[in-house]
Amino acid sequence: MTTGGKGVVAHAGARLLCDLADRLGLSDGLSAALAPTKRRRRGHDRGRVAVDLAVALADGATAISDLRALAGQPALFGDVASVSTAWRTLDAIDDAALGRIATARAQARRRAWAAGMDPGFYVIDIDGTLVNSHSDKEQAAPTYKGGFGFYPLVAYLDRTGEPLAALLRPGNAGSGTAADHITVLDAALFQLPIDPRTREVIVRTDSAAASHEFLTACRERGCRFVVGHALTADIAKVVVQAPASRWIPALSADGMEEREGAEVAEITESVDLSGWPKGTRMIARREVPHEGAQLTFTDIDGHRYQVFLTDHPGRDVAFFEALYRGRGRAECAIRDAKDTGLANLPSGELKINQAWLALVLVAGDLLAWMKGLCLRGELARAEPKRLRFALLHAAGVIVRSARRLILRIAAGWPWAGELVAAFGRLPSSSLVT
Repeated sequence: MTTGGKGVVAHAGARLLCDLADRLGLSDGLSAALAPTKRRRRGHDRGRVAVDLAVALADGATAISDLRALAGQPALFGDVASVSTAWRTLDAIDDAALGRIATARAQARRRAWAAGMDPGFYVIDIDGTLVNSHSDKEQAAPTYKGGFGFYPLVAYLDRTGEPLAALLRPGNAGSGTAADHITVLDAALFQLPIDPRTREVIVRTDSAAASHEFLTACRERGCRFVVGHALTADIAKVVVQAPASRWIPALSADGMEEREGAEVAEITESVDLSGWPKGTRMIARREVPHEGAQLTFTDIDGHRYQVFLTDHPGRDVAFFEALYRGRGRAECAIRDAKDTGLANLPSGELKINQAWLALVLVAGDLLAWMKGLCLRGELARAEPKRLRFALLHAAGVIVRSARRLILRIAAGWPWAGELVAAFGRLPSSSLVT
C-alpha cells in the first residue's frame, strides 16, 4: 500500500452542497453578512469559510479540525481555509452577524422555494433538546435529567425538514419558558417566504409550551396552534366519562386510514377554557397501550389518554389528532441535527458555540434543499448518515478534457447514477439575480 494517487478525490458528493449554496445565493449572502467582521481585505472570504464549515458539518464533521477533509482536496473544493482561520471566523460572529446570517438564510430559502421547495402546507415544530457537555463551557449547567450541558430550543418546518431557528440556552433553562418560545417562533417566521396572515401557518409543540402567553403570541402573529396539554385529574375525569358516542376512530399519521385501537373525541364543552385565546378547543385521544408499556393512574379500562389544544376551526378532529401526533417527526429532525454538529459544541466560549449552532442550521438547510431539489426516490427521504454513505462520501477522479475539468465518480459505485443526476438537477443560477 502506497500514497501518491493523482486526481483521486474523496467526499466527491459534498461538492453538490457547495454548488447548491452557490446556485441559491447562500454563499454570496453569507459573504455579505460576514464582510463587516473582517478588517483586512486579504485572506479568506469569511462567508466562504462559513459555507465550507456548513458543508463539512453536513458531510459528518464533528469538530472544526474536520474541515481539513475539504482543505486537503483543492481540486474539488477550491481554496479552503485553515483550521485556525475557521476558528477566527467563528470568533468574529457576534449578535449582529448572526442576524445578517439569518437574513442570508431567509433569502436563500426564498430562492429554494421558488425552485420547488415550497411545501404548500406549513407546520412549524418547536421543541427543546438536551446537549451534554463534558467540560465546563460558558453557560453550561445541570439539566433536569441529571446531566450537564445545554438545552437549546429549535424550530423546524415539518413538510421539508428545514431547520428554521434555534436558541442556545443553559442546561437549567425552563422547558416551558414562554419568552424563549416566542423568540424562536419570531425567528422561525422570519425564515418563511410567506406571511402567516395570508397563508395558514400552524405552530405545533408539546405540553411544555402550553402557556397563555405563548398561545396569545401565536394568535397575535396570525398563526394557528396545535399544542399538547397536561392531563390533570379534572381533565382526566372528563375524558374517561365522555360518552361512547363521542369517540370516533383515529387516523394514521398520513391521514389515509383508520388507526387500530385508537379513538378521538372533542371535549371542549366539558372543560373550562375561558382563560385561553378565544376559539381554543380541547381534543382527547385514547388508545390501547402497546405491549409492555408502563401504565399510569389515568389508564382506565385498558386505555391511555392524551389531550391537546388547538384553535383551528375545522371540524375533522381526527385529522387534527393525526396532525398533533406528527410532532414526533420533530424529534427525528433533532436527532439528525445532533448527527450534523449539534451534539458537539466545540468551544468553551458561548459566542463561538452560538456561531457553530448557526452553521448547524445552514448545514441542515443544505441537506434539506439537496433532498428536495436534487434527489428522487428513497434518497430524497434519507437521513444524513445514509446520504453520506451513499452520496456525499463517494470517491472519484478529476480529469481534464477539452479544457474542461471533469469529476468522474468511481466506476461501479451503486449510487453513481443518482449522484450524477443530482448534479444535473441543481437549480439554475438565474435564481440569484
